[in-house]
Amino acid sequence: MIELRELVPGDADALLRIYSAEATKYLGRAPMDAAEARFYTRTAAASAASTPRTLYTLGLVAAGDLLGIVKLHLERPVAAISYILRPDAWGQGHATEGVRRVLALAFGHLGLPEVRAKHHPHNPASGRVLVKAGFTPTGEHTGFLTYTIRPPSAASPSPHNRSTPWNALSSSSPCWSTP
Repeated sequence: MIELRELVPGDADALLRIYSAEATKYLGRAPMDAAEARFYTRTAAASAASTPRTLYTLGLVAAGDLLGIVKLHLERPVAAISYILRPDAWGQGHATEGVRRVLALAFGHLGLPEVRAKHHPHNPASGRVLVKAGFTPTGEHTGFLTYTIRPPSAASPSPHNRSTPWNALSSSSPCWSTP
């Protein structure tokens, strides 16, 4: 079972494994160090407590193990999703399921009209995650491949979300899981 949850201070060590050199290769950033990991968990908690909330930084957990981070950025002109998994969790469908969970939040509880995403062209696995989650390629911008998704209409349910209903999240739920 996959679950998305708010980050806690105890997640700092797991963040070091997630934001490793291998995982950040195409992100244009250095691997995370211990001080940054502690700051990251504090910043995520502050963001979770802010009103209105403009950033969801959620831990992707399987069997109690923090495997990655999925973010929903609302502070941009159009909402955007980003994600990162530690390398030993790649290729198991966790990123796709995490993105689907965040899309359920975006289109369900938040009622967003559109969400965008991008990835480095040398990281095609990230593009496969987006397509499997229902995103449509839209082109290239500033050296990144771009994607968009809009909520499925009630009349025509999307085949990509069979296991993840769009309205699966409630506003009071601090933890979101998939069967």
